[in-house]
Amino acid sequence: MSHEEKRAWVYAVIAGVVPVVYAVIVVGRLADASVAEISYVRPLLIAVGVAILANILADTLMGASRGAGRRDERDVGIFRYGTQAGYYVLAAGAAGVLLLTLAGFEHFWIANALYLAFVLDALVSSIVKIVAYRRGF
Repeated sequence: MSHEEKRAWVYAVIAGVVPVVYAVIVVGRLADASVAEISYVRPLLIAVGVAILANILADTLMGASRGAGRRDERDVGIFRYGTQAGYYVLAAGAAGVLLLTLAGFEHFWIANALYLAFVLDALVSSIVKIVAYRRGF
């Protein structure tokens, strides 16, 4: 397994685990309070910060491994392919967030929809990269 494929796996795991923890915390609060009363900002910022730091830490630790930093044409192509797939998902999510904003939804829904768009972007781009490495590109 190449360094870039390992990186895609780690990115996918972090992009999957951190939002689930965030969702458990915030959805648990929905049972006791209305959307306007839920304090979601701090948990959302913490989730984003933890994901960023976890990716930096993982990249740093993986950078010490043999083969790190070596990218061939296939790695570059797969990276572009996966990133482009993620951009389509992010654009669709941004359009959805725009519609929520224009419809006058609460900030809670708008912020969480935008976070979901970024999470889906990360997951889709990672999955597309992993599939490209496994099935060929």
